[in-house]
Amino acid sequence: MRCTLHARRVQFAFAVMCACAAPGAAELKVQVQSAAGLPFAGAVVYATPLVQLPHGELPRATIDQVDRTFVPIDSVIQAGTAVAFPNSDNIRHSVYSFSPAKVFTLKLYAGTPSSPVVFDKPGVVVLGCNIHDSMVAWVLVVDTPYFARTDRSGAATLANLPPGDYLLRAWHSPMAEELAGESIHVESGVQPTRQFKLPVNEQDDAMAMPH
Repeated sequence: MRCTLHARRVQFAFAVMCACAAPGAAELKVQVQSAAGLPFAGAVVYATPLVQLPHGELPRATIDQVDRTFVPIDSVIQAGTAVAFPNSDNIRHSVYSFSPAKVFTLKLYAGTPSSPVVFDKPGVVVLGCNIHDSMVAWVLVVDTPYFARTDRSGAATLANLPPGDYLLRAWHSPMAEELAGESIHVESGVQPTRQFKLPVNEQDDAMAMPH
């Protein structure tokens, strides 16, 4: 009886694992290096499907202001995401961006603005403060849910990719523009590892590392 019960539990666990994995999904590994040829930790890798699929409501993101610093310094969000900009300092800030992907200005304020800012176009958005010139942050807006950060070895894995055609890219602040990227076709299962070399080094801007 115990053996039968154990077997049923194993079968159930296996069935749950199969249900959680997308049928025919692909797994893509990406290795990112700095301009000096060293492993680049904290870089963003993302695969944008050439045929876009509709998505539901996206979770809201937050970029805070603490000790005259944006937190986090760099962010990656999906296009259509609403971003809140609370001000946790005891002084007022005025957040703005002139980047083509999102032009906006939040006039001088304390606390949290009543309405978030919706980032509806893909691209790199550089943030600043009209009052404090030393404040800078980057937002990478991607038109895909398939993105990840590299670990200390410069490696990242994009999981549950539906088979199809994608544009694969890598990015890290302070890059003000996206790389041209690589067109790839993925099939189900584990794909060959792709490699990128970014035109920046981690030491170029220590503040650009994600928090």
